[in-house]
Amino acid sequence: MWTLAPSSDLPIWRATPEPHGVRLAFSTRRGGVSAPPFETLNLGRSSGDRLELVEANRERLLRSLDLDPRRLATAGQVHGTTVTRVANAGLAPECDALVTTTSGLALAVTAADCLPILYHAPGAVAAAHSGWRGTAAGMPEAALAAVCAAAGVPTARVTAHFGPCIRGCCYEVGDEVAARFPAAALRRVDGRWRLDLPTAARARLLEAGLVPESLHDTGACTSCEPHWYYSYRRDHGRTGRLWGVVARVDESTGGATAS
Repeated sequence: MWTLAPSSDLPIWRATPEPHGVRLAFSTRRGGVSAPPFETLNLGRSSGDRLELVEANRERLLRSLDLDPRRLATAGQVHGTTVTRVANAGLAPECDALVTTTSGLALAVTAADCLPILYHAPGAVAAAHSGWRGTAAGMPEAALAAVCAAAGVPTARVTAHFGPCIRGCCYEVGDEVAARFPAAALRRVDGRWRLDLPTAARARLLEAGLVPESLHDTGACTSCEPHWYYSYRRDHGRTGRLWGVVARVDESTGGATAS
């Protein structure tokens, strides 16, 4: 379902085939203009990178998706479970997920180890940022419920997608964090817990009624592949940010860029 074209000038994860009327993508760190340690497609305004470079990277990515950079909505991301419904561009503070029914409005969440989740249903899309705190507190199913409410559909009509994030191969956590997750999402390596966020999020979504065949995963680990991804843990906090981005698009033209 998800493919990455590594030789592209701007290599990003794309859904193949892309669902009708929806634009979906997960970014990598390649194809932008930022200098080290943010090389090159840093999309995070709070990362410490030069803002003009971040804005150039954002515009480059959105235009590659035939989306209008002026019609971008982002979330404040506070590691909670609040979902905000938006109809206009801009920053929605104090939330970790966005949902919209507005065509041509791009929704983006940033991550550098946390799990970005994209959702779509007939008439609505959503983007969620789900780290360990958000996943344990119910962010995956909160965003699912918001999509269902916005679209007026049951969970069986929703599709969800997991982007690059830190995974069980690399994500060491302490006992207090491990205690908040099911055994299926954990394993012991050299006396330490390893947490797999996608496994935990998948379990929550399926319990909430998502159809297993409607859940897709890039399978990429941010910590394992420094050439492709930023990782807050691996890079000790001095790093860029990735995006998960989703939009409803004009089904008659296949695009969402304003004239």
